[in-house]
Amino acid sequence: MASLLLALTCAPALALAQGSDAPAQVSDADRATARSLAVEGQEALDRRDFSAALDRFGRADAIIHAPTLLLGVARAQVGLGQWIAAQESYSRILREGAPEGSPEPFFEAIKAAQRELDALAPRIPQVLIQVSGSDAADVTIDGEPVPRAAIGVKRPVDPGEHTVRATAAGFSPVEVKVTLSEGATETVALALRPLAPPLAAAPPLAAAPPPRSAASTPDRGPVASSGGRTTLGIVALGLGGIGLGAGAVAGALAVSKHGDLSERCPRGRCDPSLADDVDGYHAMGTLSTLGFAIGAVGVGAGVFLILTAPRSPQRAGLSVSPVIGLGFAGAKGRF
Repeated sequence: MASLLLALTCAPALALAQGSDAPAQVSDADRATARSLAVEGQEALDRRDFSAALDRFGRADAIIHAPTLLLGVARAQVGLGQWIAAQESYSRILREGAPEGSPEPFFEAIKAAQRELDALAPRIPQVLIQVSGSDAADVTIDGEPVPRAAIGVKRPVDPGEHTVRATAAGFSPVEVKVTLSEGATETVALALRPLAPPLAAAPPLAAAPPPRSAASTPDRGPVASSGGRTTLGIVALGLGGIGLGAGAVAGALAVSKHGDLSERCPRGRCDPSLADDVDGYHAMGTLSTLGFAIGAVGVGAGVFLILTAPRSPQRAGLSVSPVIGLGFAGAKGRF
């Protein structure tokens, strides 16, 4: 920690020479900011808060590019499982080196980068992607494209779960999930299958003839409507007649039972042994009431339908009238 701060304080010019993106001049405020960020980054590394460490060291290196700060970036990347990015950070430290006269911590950072890279390289897992079915497939790992030249050869990836996907024109996409552990090499086979050919288009249906206007067939619509309404009216009258008949029969039975019970039950008091007869009397009375009610509704509906049915010109001579009697209902007409 102390050597890192000393390097940032005493040799900013040498640090600037390593990065082409760094500003031409570094102010005292910039050095102080980078120094503060480096302290925060190292503290985050010590408590294994690798996300915060990566942020602080990355900001410090953007202000004053130095191997000591990039080393902190690489170590944070290793802690986050970003081993491929860490490998590149270590390699950059080694490529850039440090000019003569640089602070000793710079050279120590370069040596540390070499040791840590040598230890990291064999731990990085690899995946070998094989694609069959198409020579023009596009392959991605976690959404990132893979060059076609890298298909069929080992490719280093970060440890953990990855999604490998292949697509090609005319083929159904295929996707495989693979989990890579430290130092492992996995083969992922992606077999592309041709899309099913599209179904042949059905021949066009013949156009339906246009509906005839009322002027061309003036009699059919009204006749059908009139006949259907009249038929329904006759049916309703018939059902009403059945209801009235049933009500009349049930009423007659109820009257008969009432007379019998009046004789057997003086002053309206019946012996318990006559309970079934009393229940039968009440049942017949109820049935008679329902029969007359249903019959009345049926007859009323039938009369209404028949009297309100439209008359067609061709059947102007048609005459239908309801016939209602005791216990029956119907219709009579002239055609």
